[in-house]
Amino acid sequence: MSRSIATRAFRLPVSRITARAAPIYQTSQRGMASQKINSGVLSDITAREKDITGEVGAVKGGPTAQAQKHANERISPEAVSDITEGERRVTGEDGPVAGGPAAMAQSIVTDAAQSSQNSNNHTPSGVLDSETISHITAAEKEITGSSEPAKGGPTAMAQKHTGEPITSESLHDITEGEKKITGGKRVKGGPTSTAQSELGKSRNA
Repeated sequence: MSRSIATRAFRLPVSRITARAAPIYQTSQRGMASQKINSGVLSDITAREKDITGEVGAVKGGPTAQAQKHANERISPEAVSDITEGERRVTGEDGPVAGGPAAMAQSIVTDAAQSSQNSNNHTPSGVLDSETISHITAAEKEITGSSEPAKGGPTAMAQKHTGEPITSESLHDITEGEKKITGGKRVKGGPTSTAQSELGKSRNA
């Protein structure tokens, strides 16, 4: 197949793209939670790419291929730029398609920045309040890539102590929950570390 034919096959007019009903992507919230280009985010990007191209798989040099270059990395402006460039290759348009791979990646970066800002505005209390538990949940999702906390996982264990000061007992329970989702080990920057960090900050506040 010649290059010109291949290009025509993948570049669709904007009218065709925007006329489609917006599909529901099951993995998008997983990506939002993790802020990394993990398997869930890649799956989401591929699904959105296929919706644009109508192809059964990802296109060479397209948004999925560009995202794979940053696999297991945090979604950075550089990654968003590469994904956007890949999207342009398959659409022939100057900008991202609404609801497409680039728009999804950019929304993750925006949400991460907002989350970081909210975290900076949070005064550490040393208590397992809703804010602290939300940080534990985010750390858990970072590990699992799931949109929901695991049954018996660190979030569930932390919730058993909602409103209580962070103690060795609650940290032990959170650690047990963390081990359940990791296969028996603690993870650097994981849920237990998050709770310990919260406790440390409250003592230094």
